[in-house]
Amino acid sequence: MTDTGHGDRRPAGMLEDEVLAVLWSKTAPVSPAEVQAELGGSLAYTTIMTTLARLERKGLASRRRSGRGFVYAPAVDEASHTAEAMNELLARRSDRAAVLAQFVSRLSADDEQILQKLLREMDD
Repeated sequence: MTDTGHGDRRPAGMLEDEVLAVLWSKTAPVSPAEVQAELGGSLAYTTIMTTLARLERKGLASRRRSGRGFVYAPAVDEASHTAEAMNELLARRSDRAAVLAQFVSRLSADDEQILQKLLREMDD
């Protein structure tokens, strides 16, 4: 996927999610060039740098100097980030019960068991 031309554009936030996925997959901080390579190399280096800078401003990534450039690491873990996004979306809906009911009704049997176990543990 490229970042040129209107037909190839990612939905808003998708590139940030892809870059975060790269950061989460690594055990050490990575350079913008490493992120670019992980994403297939089709995106401009400046696009990757801009996305990493945006993630840092949002508090989702941290950076530190490494030689003449910077390396980046996730500032939040994947589960926390996803849970926060789900909570933000839920907070914007008027019928939270209906949204939660639809969400639970669409869970796989395995995920439903995990959710039930977690809810029981919270009650203890």
